[in-house]
Amino acid sequence: MEIEIIKTGDYRVRYFSINTLIIGSGAASLKAAVSLHSLGQKDIVIATEKWGAGTSNNAGSDKQTYYKMSLSGDEPDSAAEMAGDLFNGRCMHGDIALCEAHESVRSFMKLVDLGVPFPRDRYGGWPGYKTDHDPRSRATSAGPYTSRMMFSALAGEVKRMGINVLDNHHFIALLTDRQKTKVIGAMAIDTSEEDPLNSFVVFNSTNVILGTGGPGGLYETSVYPLSQNGATGMAFAAGASGQNLTESQFGIASVKFRWNLSGSYQQVVPRYYSTDMNGDDEREFLNDHFPDYRSLTKAIFLKGYQWPFDPEKIEGYGSSMIDLLVFREREEKGRRVFIDFTKNLFRNRERSFLPENLDDTVYNYLSRSGALQETPVARLLAMNAPAVELYRDNGIDITSEPLEIAVCAQHNNGGLKAGIWWESDLKHLFPVGEVNGSHGVRRPGGSALNSGQVGGYRAAYYISRKYNSPPPGKKSFLAETGDGIGKLKDISTQWLISGNNGMTGMILSGIRKRMSAAAGILREKEKAGKEADEAKDLFNNIPKTIGAGSVKELADCFTLLGNCLSHYIYLEAIRTYIAMGGRSRGSYLVSDGIIPVIDEATGCLRNELCRYDREIEKNILVMRYLEGSLHHHLEEVREIPAGDLWFEKVWRDNLEDNLSES
Repeated sequence: MEIEIIKTGDYRVRYFSINTLIIGSGAASLKAAVSLHSLGQKDIVIATEKWGAGTSNNAGSDKQTYYKMSLSGDEPDSAAEMAGDLFNGRCMHGDIALCEAHESVRSFMKLVDLGVPFPRDRYGGWPGYKTDHDPRSRATSAGPYTSRMMFSALAGEVKRMGINVLDNHHFIALLTDRQKTKVIGAMAIDTSEEDPLNSFVVFNSTNVILGTGGPGGLYETSVYPLSQNGATGMAFAAGASGQNLTESQFGIASVKFRWNLSGSYQQVVPRYYSTDMNGDDEREFLNDHFPDYRSLTKAIFLKGYQWPFDPEKIEGYGSSMIDLLVFREREEKGRRVFIDFTKNLFRNRERSFLPENLDDTVYNYLSRSGALQETPVARLLAMNAPAVELYRDNGIDITSEPLEIAVCAQHNNGGLKAGIWWESDLKHLFPVGEVNGSHGVRRPGGSALNSGQVGGYRAAYYISRKYNSPPPGKKSFLAETGDGIGKLKDISTQWLISGNNGMTGMILSGIRKRMSAAAGILREKEKAGKEADEAKDLFNNIPKTIGAGSVKELADCFTLLGNCLSHYIYLEAIRTYIAMGGRSRGSYLVSDGIIPVIDEATGCLRNELCRYDREIEKNILVMRYLEGSLHHHLEEVREIPAGDLWFEKVWRDNLEDNLSES
């Protein structure tokens, strides 16, 4: 790694020359780093806005799920079957599904070897359980902080290997060649500097691995960690394509402390109620929509492992009817909604727990878990005591107080387009983790953790075989990127001259409100179009609207610019999907603008579901922003490749190093 100072105008810019720059410090980025180092490429650096601030180290659930090929005793499974189940989630390429399946055991065992305490029995068996969209009990967990444990284990390996880490580096742009065919570096602001004129950092790199997470800064109603902003807009601005941007996951979460209320939190059958904005007029509103105790308790229970909102799980008093009713209570009626573990739900003038009236699925699960106690919190303590401690550690005692909840944005199944080696269509850019849009419409819970580990390894392997050379010299690099760097300096100077006018926070708040209103679980063509137009106008005008008076404020301006572009592209993708005939699917409803009506007699939703018989539904919607214009096209889903594991052929490919041939 080469480091020097470049003087350009009033700015003193730190210059790095390196084979691979890894942006972000989540579990996927760290896996890429340790894999590259192990594969022999040691000319690498991890640069991150704040060490440990990503989703991996700050998110979880009651027992956060890691999804892999089943290793559970006599549970039959294979890579082909796992790939098929991932692929059947729709709009996921079959070759990527096959990669994630084949590499899942290696990735899982690497984490085990690094010390992540996934449970096993005395014979070495790895137990599993079913998660959402999972037919095979492939899920496992190390507890509510599984991804945090992954981060810690991989971070320890980074330290042991001596990999360079640059903290407090806020990235503002990816740098490309003039034709925008490949990434050749990046530019950041070092927020530990006090003088803005000394804060810029430029990286000349052969490769960039981008592990900056999903669009955490885009939603008002969100369970993303507050520390995560996302940097997808930076990649869009450079010319990278996005895919499946319409496909996000939403689910019930607490809002005071951002946490998914999945798993045990629902399986112990807590009571739901709402109040007016002042906390008065308490109502157990679910009672109005379920015919009996049995159907209501079953729907709440099933929210545990059917956590994401899903239009297909509304009919017949299904679990996603709960999400829709919570959403209506908040958005249509303007009320606050709570989950209470201290009391049983009130039904037929009686507040009690009635095991004899439970559905067999509910009763058998609670019985086998030793959780038939009298109150929800007693059942939760019996089944999963750490779930109670988790909230207590964050200043909330759910044994004595309720949790305010909302239907929150949780994960983007879409993101940047990439191939089987996790390389973007903008060459030498490797999006790993949630920023990579590989997941399609429905994904099994926990598959994102597996995908990030697999993607980190495969990106590293490809780089070590194909892109292992050092970057070009400084003169050549600056000749190629000089115009782009100059524009970034010019806009920074403009903002610093203007000074902070207080608009940045106000505009970001507006972006988040727009996304939660138009890109949440309820979507409508006219509204999405109107909001997309407003988002475009905002993006075009934002450079002259904001200003900065410090290094941090300058970084915030660039974050806002990226988020503004992202939310315009996401909203335009939603408008395009609906305009081309796309219907309700995944984790959202497409409606005519009226909050959907549920037939109280049948529990059915009067809404048309996607049948994947239209071009827009069965193909992948790809969006690309280039030279100030937004373009889209439909890409046919690639089938799962036919397996050709004839030993002699594969052995020869290994001996001749042909594996990484695209």
